[in-house]
Amino acid sequence: MSIYTNFTVETDADGIALIIWDMPGKSMNVFTQEVMDELEAILKATTEDTAIKGVVFTSGKSTFSGGADLTMIRGMFSMLQDERAKDPAAAAQKLFDVAGRMTWLFRAIETSGKPWVSAINGTCMGGALELSLACHGRVVSNSKSVKLALPEVKVGIFPGAGGTQRVSRLTDAQSALQMMTTGQSLAPARAKAMGLVHQVVEPDQLITAARQMIKDGLKPVAPWDEKGFKAPGGGVWTPQAAQLWPAAPAILRRETAGNYPGALAILKCVYEGLQLPFDTALKVEQRYFTQVLQSTEAFSMIRSLFISMQELGKGARRPAGVEKSEFNKVGVVGAGFMGASIAYVTAAAGIPVVLIDRDQEAANKGKTVSEKLVADSIAKGRMTKEEGEKLLSLVTPTPDYATLSDADLVIEAVFEDRAVKKAVIEQIEAVIPATTVFASNTSTLPITGLAENSKRPDQFIGVHFFSPVEKMMLTEVILGKKTGDKALAVALDFVAKIKKTPIVVNDTRGFFVNRCVFRYINEAYDMLAEGVPATMIENAAKMAGMPVGPLSLNDEVAVDLSQKIMKASIADLGPKSVKQEHMALIDKMVDVLDRRGRKNGQGFYDYPAKPAKKSLWPGLKDLYPQKRPDEINVETLKQRFLVTIALEAARTVEEGIVTDPREADVGSILGFGFAPYTGGTLSYIDGMGVKTFVALAEKLAAQYGDHFAPTPLLKDMAAKGETFYERFNPYGKLGEAA
Repeated sequence: MSIYTNFTVETDADGIALIIWDMPGKSMNVFTQEVMDELEAILKATTEDTAIKGVVFTSGKSTFSGGADLTMIRGMFSMLQDERAKDPAAAAQKLFDVAGRMTWLFRAIETSGKPWVSAINGTCMGGALELSLACHGRVVSNSKSVKLALPEVKVGIFPGAGGTQRVSRLTDAQSALQMMTTGQSLAPARAKAMGLVHQVVEPDQLITAARQMIKDGLKPVAPWDEKGFKAPGGGVWTPQAAQLWPAAPAILRRETAGNYPGALAILKCVYEGLQLPFDTALKVEQRYFTQVLQSTEAFSMIRSLFISMQELGKGARRPAGVEKSEFNKVGVVGAGFMGASIAYVTAAAGIPVVLIDRDQEAANKGKTVSEKLVADSIAKGRMTKEEGEKLLSLVTPTPDYATLSDADLVIEAVFEDRAVKKAVIEQIEAVIPATTVFASNTSTLPITGLAENSKRPDQFIGVHFFSPVEKMMLTEVILGKKTGDKALAVALDFVAKIKKTPIVVNDTRGFFVNRCVFRYINEAYDMLAEGVPATMIENAAKMAGMPVGPLSLNDEVAVDLSQKIMKASIADLGPKSVKQEHMALIDKMVDVLDRRGRKNGQGFYDYPAKPAKKSLWPGLKDLYPQKRPDEINVETLKQRFLVTIALEAARTVEEGIVTDPREADVGSILGFGFAPYTGGTLSYIDGMGVKTFVALAEKLAAQYGDHFAPTPLLKDMAAKGETFYERFNPYGKLGEAA
């Protein structure tokens, strides 16, 4: 048999061919054009070889496959753009043909006349799971690292290589819709219970079990290709289906507010496909997939949440020529909730960490955060007892600063007070070597100012974590005016080691994320003062695509923290830096009503004892005269939230705070959940067109104030017909990046 670049094929004495997918130079197998060409050639060879009785397909890596390669996806969008320029009508047909390549390759495997068994040894996502579903048998390792998922909806598309049709014919329609519209990951046992896989076995029995299925006479025919096949639950014309299908679109709308074309297409594909012969159903899926691929949402989400996230995670902003960092020890100073959580994620990455506070009792209290997180992970089966013990052994609580003398990186996470931070910086620098990088986890204080307290400002950098640290995937890396390349490289290497996505921003008050967040919250203050009912404010924000309403978010970050930030802003920048109405509202909430947010059980919401749920404080309607709901345009409320945040993001670009549009987009989605379907703040502007955005901003400015006025940069871009990704093309800077 031929030699392949990405596969090896071995045939045993029983005539069973073992195909091992092991792409050279890659940590994970992914679908590329070359992979599909080779798979097609292997299918032809195994089908034509009469000595081969069946095929076992597996991975030579610790994971099975993560799905499609980002270069292939980028190539698909580039092709669409080029073809549209030549012939718009032919472009859709070409995209339809390209989009169907995997569909019909997998269908050819399914109808080859020889049994194929997928032996899934690790994480199996997207197209890789769709390939496995086209095989006649599926055997999965019971390793706890194994996850099966069709997560395409999370990046704006849907399982378009037969996924919607096979899943809905293997399991009941409700479970199929739940799995695909949420992109949820399934453990092997859950996948078996749903009927998606046939066997779950010990890792060392995987190939043996797969071969045995073929030896036992596995039929090379899919269930839906047999006469008389009925989908689980009986299809769409049954009493059970009559309960599901009328409710399904409403449930989806409740969860997505109609913002995700890919999610709606899943419902259409399953509903229509279950009424059709299988090959026709695949064509329906292919058409919807082609349609969704052409949407602004799919383009923007794939670019930000798939391509840009991977590029940033792999060090797109790391300075070239700086040696990769090794972390033998990390110091965290400040054992409060943030510092303790940073220590936990550091230890979870296998790095020894010393957790320092003023005395042993305070340091020990910080370690209990790790102990609780470990106990929770063990209870949920995400971690073994031994793994938990090993993690905790890496966290050393102590009041002794001398233990930092051999640390490779020290992260300061003390109270947000310049004087406190100054004292801590001096104490740390008295013991650390000149080679150690110092990182401050500040959320608002400018790094350049803090670095004035350092003897080595070139080694001083900001690393802003988000709470809860163990869950939030974003880290904001802030460059002071004197921060050097080594400090940036070390910070990015550390962020990569703890498996978070970094964005690199220049120094300013509030950096990038918090500046945008406070615009969101401030717009809610304006709406309250206008008499917009609080319920409408919260609901409109969610309809716009935000994960939580601005008043709920303000409660989470603490209303009195907003007060402190406003007062600090007035002290530093003058009274005009904060609207008087906002200051009056927050002063009343904190000083008069003692409504400080979730932490004291009352803020914009009331927080009764569990199991009761939080609810908006009824007294909000008494603070300002209320408008009637039918006087308020909900669409305008939605626009105000998205536009005010996007304008602030544009200002950070104009000021040189954010220099790479990928970071504004990824940072806004991972940092505070900015409407993911838009692709992020700058993609939101690019998606509608800068000219259209400027017109919308001017319209809102005329009605709701100058903070909506478009900036000179936006006006210039609108006049020139530019987008952010054209004017600030991140790929034009690849020579500067590693």
